[in-house]
Amino acid sequence: MTTKRHEDLRSARWFAPDDLRSFGHRSRMMQLGYAEEDFMGRPLIGVLSTWSELNTCHSHFPERVKDVKRGVLQAGGLAVEMPALSVDENYTKPTSMLYRNLLAMETEEIIRSHPLDGVVLMGGCDKTTPGLVMGALSAGVPMIYLPAGPMLRGNYAGKPLGSGSDAWKYWDERRAGNISDAEWSGIQGGIARSAGTCMTMGTAATMMAIAEAMGLTLPGASSIPAVDSAHQRMSAHCGRRIVEMVWEDVTPNRIVTTEAMRNAATVAMATGCSTNAVVHLIAMARRAGVELSLDDLDALGRSTPLIANVRPSGASGYLMEDFYYAGGLRALMKQMQGLLDTSVLTVSGQSLGESLEGARVYNEDVIRPLSNPVYKEGSLAILRGNLCPDGAVIKPAACDPRFHVHQGPALVFDSYPEMKAAVEDEDLAITPDHVMVLRNAGPHGGPGFPEWGMLPIPKALIKQGHRDMLRISDARMSGTSYGACILHVAPEAHIGGPLALLKTGDTVRLDLPNRRLDMLVDEAELTRRRAAWVAPEPRFQRGYGHLFTQHVTQADKGCDFDFLETAFGPAAGEPDIF
Repeated sequence: MTTKRHEDLRSARWFAPDDLRSFGHRSRMMQLGYAEEDFMGRPLIGVLSTWSELNTCHSHFPERVKDVKRGVLQAGGLAVEMPALSVDENYTKPTSMLYRNLLAMETEEIIRSHPLDGVVLMGGCDKTTPGLVMGALSAGVPMIYLPAGPMLRGNYAGKPLGSGSDAWKYWDERRAGNISDAEWSGIQGGIARSAGTCMTMGTAATMMAIAEAMGLTLPGASSIPAVDSAHQRMSAHCGRRIVEMVWEDVTPNRIVTTEAMRNAATVAMATGCSTNAVVHLIAMARRAGVELSLDDLDALGRSTPLIANVRPSGASGYLMEDFYYAGGLRALMKQMQGLLDTSVLTVSGQSLGESLEGARVYNEDVIRPLSNPVYKEGSLAILRGNLCPDGAVIKPAACDPRFHVHQGPALVFDSYPEMKAAVEDEDLAITPDHVMVLRNAGPHGGPGFPEWGMLPIPKALIKQGHRDMLRISDARMSGTSYGACILHVAPEAHIGGPLALLKTGDTVRLDLPNRRLDMLVDEAELTRRRAAWVAPEPRFQRGYGHLFTQHVTQADKGCDFDFLETAFGPAAGEPDIF
């Protein structure tokens, strides 16, 4: 293993030469209250925090920054907090996905343009993990990811509540007239009880687990609840370890390899991951120059049992707090280590296999053995057909098995407001066999690829006792959601994908075992419809939104900006310092 010298530090190029430019840098550090011995010859560590006063998932980050800084100081470095875009899931409109790539760009440029020798990335809310990781991969300096951790389990009237999943469940019951105002208020106040991310295996928990499985977190970091004191200790450990990584020159390209990405995807399938994992896995892989396709993910899904019995895919109502007590992600990976390449390097300095030594499962109903899975295959499946030639995603374990092979008439909506009005109509002409379709909700059409894919069950069907039906969209779906939803249809309707040609009344067929999704319309009719299709107006005429729609790739390619991917060209080098 190589070892850096003091003069090899990136920060030395800002501080060390005895010239006017370095005089300016040193004098400004002294203006901040630092003496030369505080920063000269020491690794300068950037702590990139995605905190804001509206980001509930990260409301504990101001204290955790202090913990990280403590660890950096203990190891002989100097830590500086560098605020980064707080892409929160609850309040960022029209969708946080619109800004994932902006966070990635900011992360890369913060690192590149400042005298940082290494970085601790603090994220957790859905898009912050991939955004931070994508940017840091492109920047290339030593990095370690500190997950926010899940919130405590929700509670109302003595029953556990799961974020997202129970919101949808109880909202349907309220629409059916089965929940009073007082009960609704109690559920509202009890579903989110502490700092931290959603405590179901939603997108946040999925992406934190993926970061650990990639080797980018310290062992066990992704499972610790946000408010557990172990999270404080892990934060300080991250601070100590990043200083060591700088001296050891452990850069991301040594960790994020083809084998590490396959490990991450395999672990994702075993956890019952969010469908959002697909776009983020592909985007991160492409930033690292690793080939990972939808077909690769489908193959891993077919061969990886789902063994994390955690909602929304889990069968017993367990949440992330239960998963942590059962042994957490280290225990899950230990349980399935025969499916992983355990020789890969992790940020701990150990191989994955070494980092799993001593891990145990303490509750085999929460973390199942491979011989007794929750679902015999992994979390996700990839569909193709004349409705989605470039692919679509479904979560088989989270939907009613009777929809795995299904055929029915389409009911098509061109916008979310149109769909929302229709589902509240108690006289809507719809049956449980219908296939609800929402289009123009992809990367261009949404705009930004919003989480509109879990279309509400029409009130007309709720009143009859139905709680699931087949739904299709070029949108995404919250990882906390569930149901027979086909998502990420590519190409999207807004740019002329086949979904734009579907009409209400056309027959749609899903054949999940054979991974097919088709509209049963003859090719001659589709050719006529294609010739008559008129492209809608772009969603943005200027600004960041215009940049987004000019350069964002489709769902099957990860929705990154084409000019940020490794294949586009080499990353910018060190900045000139004059």
